[in-house]
Amino acid sequence: MDTHIAYISVGSNLGDKLGYCRRGVEALAADGRVRILAQSRVYRTEPVDYTDQDWFINRVIKIETDLGPLPLLARLQAVQQALGRTAPAVRFGPRVLDLDILLYDRLVFEDPRLSIPHPRMHARRFVLTPLCDIDPDVVHPILGKAARTLLLELGGEGQEVVEYRCSG
Repeated sequence: MDTHIAYISVGSNLGDKLGYCRRGVEALAADGRVRILAQSRVYRTEPVDYTDQDWFINRVIKIETDLGPLPLLARLQAVQQALGRTAPAVRFGPRVLDLDILLYDRLVFEDPRLSIPHPRMHARRFVLTPLCDIDPDVVHPILGKAARTLLLELGGEGQEVVEYRCSG
C-alpha cells in the first residue's frame, strides 16, 4: 500500500481552543489510516482577513497516510464535524476546529473541493511558523521555495504569532 506525507494546519479560536486542537489530532489518527510523524509547537496567532474575532491557537502536524487527497479531506471534515464545527457565518470567521491540507507529497492538485498546496499558505505566518518547526526545508511545489524562505519573505509586519505556553 502506498503511503504519502502530508502537512496539516490545525487551528481553533472558540471555546477550549487547545483542547479542540488536541482532540482533533487524536481523532485524525484514531482509525490507523493516518500516523502522526511530527507536531509543531503551539502558537497563539492573530486572526487574518476577518479580524473581528478572538485570536487562534495554531499548529502544524506532519502525517503519513494511505489516503488520497480527497479521502484525506473527507477525513479532516469528518473530524471537524465530530468535534462540533458548523458552517461559519463569516468566511475566515470563528471556528471550533480548522484542519487544512497544506502540502501532500510534492503534489499540485486542483479540484472544486480542494487545492494543494493550500492556496494561501505562502502568505500566512500562522502556517509557515509552525511548519518551519517541523520541516523548514520542505519545498512549496509551485513556488519552488523552502518554507523558511517563504517565512523570511513575509517580513516582520502583521500577523502576530506568539508561542503558546501551556502545561502538557
